[in-house]
Amino acid sequence: MQLTTRGRYAVNAMLDMAMQSDQTPLRLADIAERQGISASYLEQLFSGLRKAGLVQSSRGPGGGYRLGSPADQIHVAAIIDAVKEQIDVSRCGGKGDCQHGQMCLTHNLWVELSQELHRFLSGISLQHLIDRHRSGHEHRIEAVLSG
Repeated sequence: MQLTTRGRYAVNAMLDMAMQSDQTPLRLADIAERQGISASYLEQLFSGLRKAGLVQSSRGPGGGYRLGSPADQIHVAAIIDAVKEQIDVSRCGGKGDCQHGQMCLTHNLWVELSQELHRFLSGISLQHLIDRHRSGHEHRIEAVLSG
């Protein structure tokens, strides 16, 4: 499984926000610059994140985005789900038509693996990633996210 840039960028942007400890609203342009992400693409992602309640926005001078909940309550799977990313290792998208319109022999294995990956990412909060980053163990989580 490999996440598309959509899921990866959303997680990176949210983690960037979580690492800003003062919780003042952050401009997307600043996050985009720090993360090397197009600001317009980030705007699209933040639309989904805002609808899911993962971020809050404020307009005007000093406006921007901040986390919708504390970092320990925002999990990687929720971020991925909010931007309509799929965690799916099956060839058929879970539909069961993987082999000439029929279910392949290993279909259930891949569906169960996809569910386990989602469950795994549901147990990893932004705070967990921050703590791992600060302790130098972020490589294990990044390996999972990059497939």
